[in-house]
Amino acid sequence: MFVAGNFLDALARVLDIALTAYYWIIIIRALISWVNADPWNPIVQFLHRVTEPVLVPIRRWLPTHRWGIDFSPLIAILAVIFVQQFLVASLRELAWRMR
Repeated sequence: MFVAGNFLDALARVLDIALTAYYWIIIIRALISWVNADPWNPIVQFLHRVTEPVLVPIRRWLPTHRWGIDFSPLIAILAVIFVQQFLVASLRELAWRMR
C-alpha cells in the first residue's frame, strides 16, 4: 500500500507545482494586458494560448461590459487556489493515510 501512497504523494506534488506555475502565468498575462504588448511576440502568444481556454468561459459567465474591468483573471486565480487547497491537500492526506 505504501507504493500507492507514494504515487499519490508524488502526483499531489506535481499537481501543486503545475497549478502554481499556471497561477503565475495568469498573473503575468494580466500584467501584460496593462501595457501595449506586441501581439506577435511568441511569449505573448504563448500566454494567450495557455490562458484563453480558462478565461473565455469565465468571461461568458461574468460580463465585463458593466464595469469595464476584466475580472476573469482574478476568478481564475481564485479557482486555482481553491483547487490547490482542496484537491492537492486531499491527495496528500490520502497518500499519508495509505502509508
